[in-house]
Amino acid sequence: MSSIRSMILRSRSNRVVQEGLSPPYTAECKPRDDTSSWANMPHELVREVLKLIEASESSWPDRKNVVACAGVCRTWRLIVKELVKVPEVSTKLTFPISVKQPGPRDCLLQCFIKRCRSTQTYYLYLSLTNALADNGKFLLAARKCRRPTCTDYVISLDSHDMSKCSSTYVGKLRSNFLGTKFTVFDGKPPHAGAKMTKSHSTRLINMKQVSPRVPAGNYPAAHISYELNVLGSRGPRRMHCVMDAIPAGAIGPGGATPTQTEFSRYSMDNFPSLPFFRSKSNRVENFSSGPLSIPKDGALVLENKSPRWHEQLQCWCLNFHGRVTVASVKNFQLVASAENGEKIILQFGKVGKDLFTMDYRYPLSSFQAFAICLSSFDTRIACE
Repeated sequence: MSSIRSMILRSRSNRVVQEGLSPPYTAECKPRDDTSSWANMPHELVREVLKLIEASESSWPDRKNVVACAGVCRTWRLIVKELVKVPEVSTKLTFPISVKQPGPRDCLLQCFIKRCRSTQTYYLYLSLTNALADNGKFLLAARKCRRPTCTDYVISLDSHDMSKCSSTYVGKLRSNFLGTKFTVFDGKPPHAGAKMTKSHSTRLINMKQVSPRVPAGNYPAAHISYELNVLGSRGPRRMHCVMDAIPAGAIGPGGATPTQTEFSRYSMDNFPSLPFFRSKSNRVENFSSGPLSIPKDGALVLENKSPRWHEQLQCWCLNFHGRVTVASVKNFQLVASAENGEKIILQFGKVGKDLFTMDYRYPLSSFQAFAICLSSFDTRIACE
């Protein structure tokens, strides 16, 4: 097995960009043609080899071998995509499309967010250990953009290129003037039948003034509201989220939620550079769009779990099971309003000056969870 893996990695050495290169130097690459010797291997043998590799590499950075196998040729790519299960089933984040797919059903996926105050930038990482701060796997980045009437957080797969006109654009979070209401916009339709919100960038695309590879609009995925707090800073924040792209029945027995399976910025014949290193990555992978289902019932509503007043500590408290160490008004836990607050779907809390934990589960994706947590960073006079 180790010799086969070494052969695979050597075969990709001239096509995989090295860690640390910034976007201007990341060259796109295509899988080898199906006439190559790799593609001509017996499919039964290839499937068994790839199945063993996929099963043995359970976490990053070793999981980069699974991604490398998908770039050998088109035949291997299709087999790997068939073997790699969505996070809901596998609890693993493998390809970049995983950030748009619901998290695991049976456990919280542990992540953390690093804030850079000087650039107003936020970085989301997948935790690789149980430590509150480790050298995690880069997932997403967001940059805060202040406007006269609102604030935008542009979310990207690239830690450097966070332009809405970039192929790495994933979506954005937009606030109202007071910072009490937010809308999460997905760069791609979160489900079939999703309606696009008109914007300046959308008009440019319709006028063909930008590349057709640019994401084609803003699709509302969630609405977040912070209630007015009559207690001011002495009381906790109160928030609720309406998940436009997730049906209320998703959390019930046998429930399901729309799951994006592929990105649609490139054709199936293109296989771009892949991010599979342990530290911050400047590379992205893109796939083509697949069919999505339409939510048939009402939207899922999440609300923050009510904290309890601790007499000895003289503060409001929530049980984060050791995942949060610093008291902050930003800390919260979200539960489904229809389930009486039993199961934590998303929790966010402070562990350092600019370090925060973010744990989420089905039916939220890491993109949706990240966007909701970004809304907590805004200071809102009306709510605290």
